[in-house]
Amino acid sequence: MGAPSTAVCCWGSGTRPAPSLPPGVCHACRQSHCSVPALGLPRRRERKSKAKPNGKKPAAEEKKMYLEPEYAKSRITDVGFKELVVLPREIDLNEWLASNTTTFFHHVNLQYSTISEFCTGEACQTMAVCNTQYYWYDERGKKVKCTAPQYVDFVMSSVQKLVTDEDVFPTKYGREFPSSFESLVKKICKYLFHVLAHIYWSHFKETLALELHGHLNTLYVHFILFAREFNLLDPKDTAVMDDLTEVLCSGGGGGGGGGGR
Repeated sequence: MGAPSTAVCCWGSGTRPAPSLPPGVCHACRQSHCSVPALGLPRRRERKSKAKPNGKKPAAEEKKMYLEPEYAKSRITDVGFKELVVLPREIDLNEWLASNTTTFFHHVNLQYSTISEFCTGEACQTMAVCNTQYYWYDERGKKVKCTAPQYVDFVMSSVQKLVTDEDVFPTKYGREFPSSFESLVKKICKYLFHVLAHIYWSHFKETLALELHGHLNTLYVHFILFAREFNLLDPKDTAVMDDLTEVLCSGGGGGGGGGGR
């Protein structure tokens, strides 16, 4: 049997060998005329930060710009992601998880790169989202308090190492996925979620200024609905952004928001 075709979706830049589909059909969205434009493992412990001495919440929490209707409705496509994330009958589950996880990794990495110059050690001294602070744990299990850019670098380097490891994410025909594959995918999704949440919480103003909030919203909806479909994220881990998830993913389809800015 010949080598499998390379899956290239017009929704992302990630590529993986995937089971053959009819000519002209996008491997990720399975549509013959995909209209979605391209967007170009550690452990975690949570700690609730204390309120300010005056008892007021941090200023950033007083007004969440990403929840305002004029911004939350922005999308770059009207595609219904609830149907898009369903496992195709002709594709193996692990292959579907691998293909989409790799693509999400590239999307999140690219989205973060658009605001990385604003995410500095001085501006983001901790990896924080709302009142939750994330810590990195090194290979020896030692907790490392780091800045947000350091944390994101650890995440991206760790995930990059995994998705390019043939023993974990096999791309050659006939290679088997490891028995721990699903648990590794869950870890990857959890840390990609941390990065997305940090972008919304700390850098949404910059995202707005760059007019990339439609891309960010579309990525978030697609990612969350995919994770829900295959139970890849623990609700306790994503609770920190439940208000955003409710606004963006209500109705389950994630589409219909139009391309407004």
